[in-house]
Amino acid sequence: FGESVTILSELYPSSITPNTNDNHVTGIFYVFISLLFFFRWKLNGTEISPKSGSHYSLSGGNLRINRLNKDQDAGTYQCLAYNSFGTIVSREASLTFAYLENFKTHRRSSVSVREGQGVVLLCGPPPHSGDLIFSWIFNEYPTYVKQDTRRFISQETGNLYIAKVEPSDVGNYTCVVTNSVTKTQVQGPPTPLVLRSDGVMGEYEPKIEVQFPEVVPVAKGSTVKLECFALGNPVPSINWRRVDGIPFPRKVDMRKASGVLEIPYFQQEDAGTYECVAENSRGMNTVKGKLSFYAPPHLIEKPQDVQKLIDDSLAWECKATGKPKPSFRWMKNGENLDFAERIQVANGVLSISRLTLSDTGMYQCVAGNKHGEVYSNTELRVIAVAPDFSHNQLRSQTLVKVGGDVLVECKPKMSPWGVISWQKGSEPLRESNRVSILDNGNLRIWNATKSDAGLYTCLATNQFGVANSKGSVTVKEPTIITTQPSTLDVTVGESVVLPCQVNHDPSLELKFTWFFNEQLIHFGSHGGFFEKVGGQHSAGDIMIRNIQLRHAGKYTCAVQTKVDSISIAVDLVVRGPPGPPTSIHVEEISDTTASLSWRPGPDNHSPITAYTIQARTPFSLGWQAVTTVSEVVGGNRLTATVIDLSPWVEYEFRVLASNTIGTGEPSKPSKQARTKGTSPKITPANVSGGGGSRSELVITWEPVPEELQNGPGFGYVVAFRPRGATGWMQAAVPSAEASRYVFKNESIQPFSPFHVKVGVYNNEGEGPFGPVTTIYSAEEEPGRGPTRVRAKSLSASEIEVLWKALCLSCFLLSRLRFCPVAFQLRYWSRSEREDTASVQRTVGNQTSTIIHGVKGSTTYYISVRAYNTAGTGPPSATVNVTTKKPPPSQPPVKVMWNTSNSKIILNWEKVRALENESEVTGYKVNTESPGFIRKNCPCCPLPTDEDYIIQIKPFGEGGEGSSSRQITIPRIPGQWRSIGSASKVSTLSALSTIALSFTARTSL
Repeated sequence: FGESVTILSELYPSSITPNTNDNHVTGIFYVFISLLFFFRWKLNGTEISPKSGSHYSLSGGNLRINRLNKDQDAGTYQCLAYNSFGTIVSREASLTFAYLENFKTHRRSSVSVREGQGVVLLCGPPPHSGDLIFSWIFNEYPTYVKQDTRRFISQETGNLYIAKVEPSDVGNYTCVVTNSVTKTQVQGPPTPLVLRSDGVMGEYEPKIEVQFPEVVPVAKGSTVKLECFALGNPVPSINWRRVDGIPFPRKVDMRKASGVLEIPYFQQEDAGTYECVAENSRGMNTVKGKLSFYAPPHLIEKPQDVQKLIDDSLAWECKATGKPKPSFRWMKNGENLDFAERIQVANGVLSISRLTLSDTGMYQCVAGNKHGEVYSNTELRVIAVAPDFSHNQLRSQTLVKVGGDVLVECKPKMSPWGVISWQKGSEPLRESNRVSILDNGNLRIWNATKSDAGLYTCLATNQFGVANSKGSVTVKEPTIITTQPSTLDVTVGESVVLPCQVNHDPSLELKFTWFFNEQLIHFGSHGGFFEKVGGQHSAGDIMIRNIQLRHAGKYTCAVQTKVDSISIAVDLVVRGPPGPPTSIHVEEISDTTASLSWRPGPDNHSPITAYTIQARTPFSLGWQAVTTVSEVVGGNRLTATVIDLSPWVEYEFRVLASNTIGTGEPSKPSKQARTKGTSPKITPANVSGGGGSRSELVITWEPVPEELQNGPGFGYVVAFRPRGATGWMQAAVPSAEASRYVFKNESIQPFSPFHVKVGVYNNEGEGPFGPVTTIYSAEEEPGRGPTRVRAKSLSASEIEVLWKALCLSCFLLSRLRFCPVAFQLRYWSRSEREDTASVQRTVGNQTSTIIHGVKGSTTYYISVRAYNTAGTGPPSATVNVTTKKPPPSQPPVKVMWNTSNSKIILNWEKVRALENESEVTGYKVNTESPGFIRKNCPCCPLPTDEDYIIQIKPFGEGGEGSSSRQITIPRIPGQWRSIGSASKVSTLSALSTIALSFTARTSL
């Protein structure tokens, strides 16, 4: 071939396919180590020897191959790196060559089909290496076959499939093959497609021609494409689905009219059986295939470089994932490791016991399955050293109590392991049944006595040297708790001290720790209940304040020193009110009684003396105590009968238990239970009435509350009769919420007295009537309108209306059937219609009123009519009035002020009214200071230490005009200025006791 190649080892992917047009390939082996390495390469297991003139050359770790030869250079390459510490090998890299030859055949026979028949045109690609891409030319370039539901090109075989041939398909078809690596493209010979003349093909069911294998292995993270296409008439539709019914995730792509199913980033959950369904009106055909998940090995735990002593043990663990599950092998210095009695491999773990110097070297863990291998590199160094205590001295002081046990550790660094001996003082240590040197060199003393105290020396010896380390053993008196275990009995709310007194070696520091039911007590938390009160060094007493039931239990005082630890337990019993009863049941219920049962709760160490029953309804304000038989329910009873309940009401009951300490928490409520119904007993309250329209008797009352209706179907019976009559008329009102009944009869005279009473009933029967009360029938509406109606304009915005009253004393005139309650005024301007008139009503039997808010210089029409509860009477005669001109709209300007003899003199420019405004007849001067306001004040006392705010407004017969700007006259100590203006700040002398007068003037 003549090209060059440099092989890249330890790069991904492990397969290299150079273009045949390339002239070299470079391979790089990365070795991350500070020491110098040397490199060798192997091809198909045979070492390559680059020599002068050879087409192989090395540059660092790179292998460069010049003048590539497909037959000689294709194969598997592996790099070896080595130095004085050992050898490691790279993963294998495969070198292949991509090529694409020409088609051998130059002519192809024509394919004859009927119209409507399916056809397959074969491509038959030439010899090649590397992935291919297929397309087809129709007749002449550049007309390519477009894929749709009827035409499909398989990228697996290159064949062209036409599901149903049409006359437009007749022509020459040429297969075009492209090598995806070399980009080389070749064309096959054209295949003519002709129609047969013996008729049209009839309809037939789908026939799947493009299928995928029964099992398709797919690598993790790769993209898999499944092809499926069918011939048929009509053209079949192609659909995909999973046999297990799981829907496709969003990443799945179904392209080319569903002829290709593409699954990118393939994961374990994508594995399963997939089905292609081809269907038309003549039938259906399916094909299935299984996608199996596989993953090349991936290292998740790699062994690390270690340095070990002679005779030590080594355990290296190598973990990897993959599917199928990877197997493991170990290599040493580039060669598979030989196993022996002390060298074992199990599940990726390399174990070497009794290490020797010969075990030093470079090790590699290789995890592999049928889809690849991965390598990890690590170094083992086995060293030999003389004894050394520099990093692990004996403890300078070891404490032990009299009668206690102690271990003095001796852990020198030495390789190989030698001999350990001990001295006490300057003499060799004598072992006994209490003193012993352990196999690992440590010193153990049992049941220590004062005589065991002293200076101890550990001596370590091997063939490379001797070393020692010294430490003392100190024997202390033991700690003893003098407080005796006990049980304390307290009542809720009390405080109690839990004692913990000790005797101890005074040279040792004590630490007290308390536990409650084996849980550590954190002082300062727990709501502030627990407090340390031990006043002496040897006392660890604690106090529990305001003790509660939850504080009952086991308390443990643990005492600790540097040499020992002991503890003592105290049982605390807390007496309190009983716990809530349980299992509250309503056993039987009537209209006014209920029988209850329950189970007792915990008595909290004090016998239950009594029970209290409470009830709640939708109408009650919370829980209320109820009456029982007998009144007191003793603590030995677990049943009770509740009386005086309201009929037809839903009740919940709860029970509270009491003892000599108090009353406990209530039980959970019982299930709701409704009392039985009975005839009602309560009549409506506040029966009254009156009013209404002519010939009506209006009767009103307050409805009976639901909790007093005693049953369903509640209603009212209204009985009434004219005063003096003997017989009663009755009417039923079948609504519990009703509060009004109206009886209408033309024979009823206005304002006639009636005797009325209201009774009650429900589905259980009739109840009583309430007391009799007197109610008057409706009045007669006024029959005539007010007379002598007069109107006059008070200003541009106000009109006063006066009229004569209809009656002076209605209730003294027995022949008059009505009395006006008030009067109604209707007014409208000349430009408005009467039906849009404004309405103003008076209160009481007054004979005048003022209409506000009217427009100036406008004529208004006004009528007055009387009204009462029966209605409105006829209107009076209509009168009219014209309002006065509006007041001046211009405010006073150029307001000036000065002082003279304790007076403030004001001057301003005269206001001139416009043509449509009323003439100015005067001015109003309003003064204001904090705390009071005066209007039209010609002479006002100056408030002590206060400012004056003054405004001036004109007025005329149309009312008051616009105000001037506010003028502030401050009271500031000093002399009066002779003149000021609204835009200036003027000062006043101190006039706290002098009356201030105002003289108003206008400029002429």
